[in-house]
Amino acid sequence: MSDMLHSDQLRGHQCVVVGAGASGRSAARLLSRLGASVRFLEKNAKAASDDFREEAATAGYDLRLGGHGPADFAGADMVVLSPGIRAAGLADCLAACPGAQVLSELELASWFVAEPMVAVTGSNGKTTTVMLISHLLEAAGNKVFIGGNIGTPLSEYVLSGDTADVVVLEVSSFQLQLTRTFRPRVAVLLNFAPNHLDWHETLDEYLDAKLRIFAAQRPDDLAIVPEELRQTLVGRAFTKAQTTWFTATDRFTCRRLIGAHNRHDMEAAFLAAAPFGVTEQIAKAACDTFVPAPHRLQVIGEKGGVLFVDDSKATTVAAMEAAIRSFERPVRLLCGGVFKGGDLAALLPLLREKVAGVGLFGASREVFEAAWAGQLPLFYEPTLEAAMTRLFAASRPGDVLLLSPATASFDLYDGYKARGRDFQRVFAGLPRKTDSQAGETA
Repeated sequence: MSDMLHSDQLRGHQCVVVGAGASGRSAARLLSRLGASVRFLEKNAKAASDDFREEAATAGYDLRLGGHGPADFAGADMVVLSPGIRAAGLADCLAACPGAQVLSELELASWFVAEPMVAVTGSNGKTTTVMLISHLLEAAGNKVFIGGNIGTPLSEYVLSGDTADVVVLEVSSFQLQLTRTFRPRVAVLLNFAPNHLDWHETLDEYLDAKLRIFAAQRPDDLAIVPEELRQTLVGRAFTKAQTTWFTATDRFTCRRLIGAHNRHDMEAAFLAAAPFGVTEQIAKAACDTFVPAPHRLQVIGEKGGVLFVDDSKATTVAAMEAAIRSFERPVRLLCGGVFKGGDLAALLPLLREKVAGVGLFGASREVFEAAWAGQLPLFYEPTLEAAMTRLFAASRPGDVLLLSPATASFDLYDGYKARGRDFQRVFAGLPRKTDSQAGETA
């Protein structure tokens, strides 16, 4: 792959990179390797660590920290926006470089990838499915690079000069919205539910962004789409690729992946891996040894007959619904945080059937209470620890104490991982109550 990179390819080009996160830094390295002059903009000066400042100085970037305006974009031939930065929000700035190409790091890096790419998007389940696809491919003897929105930006793969048999990527709507030529050999849309409505202006805009994963595919490529979206997409020319519609089956099982939504994702993973030599027999054996990423319906342990499950990654209403449906046992539900949209009231029939009590914590109390108060046992505590302790005191042997918040975590934590680790910390410190104490505050 390194023979695709030449230091004179973008010589004489002024490129602006906005956002000093992992993808922005990787894009800047790639642009510099291609000979471009890099102007790096970061609004939050605290986000520019000492090692990044040193890297910028060594590479010769024009590093500009703090608020930026049209002058910072003047003369740009290319503008690379980090995920989560809306082009619409920079309209005045981009007007200063009307001829500039505005794109994501994903789009830029994909220009230099010759190996087949498998890309996965969806509202929920992306990371688990990407990890499972990689696991299946490796079981069939393939060398795999796994990255994108999970872990390593695609630009780092390009810069490494390494060559995989298959490149497997998790891609978000933020990344996809600024792609034009990104072409996966296999593209997977797992599901679609309201999410990021605090960022996308409308649900249609969010769907359009997701569908861009298929836009540049050709007739010899494969598009894998959930059956539940067939009616939504019928008559819509969203791809030229061969299209496979899928739904959950029982042909693959994994003792570490529970619930119908995981059977759905296992089916998608197999369909995505099959073109690269993964047979059904290989997939069945590989699923049995698969270990998912933490904080995704992760069983932490049991105390007093109560099972504790960390599903901190459930940042949407749809993800929380899937988690609740995964258990036959009564659920004691922990939720709350930065609400991103969705219909909480529509879950009331399910909650009445499966949820014995709800402990709210953190932000968005008013949103949850407006939808659920008076309909089922519910209380509020400012912190996860206080809510979890109270919920455990009310629980009975056989219950599941489930952290599945349906929210982002940035009210109290740096991310969903920190929230999940705190859940596990509190679990470790809880007493092993006796049967006589169980449910005493219910």
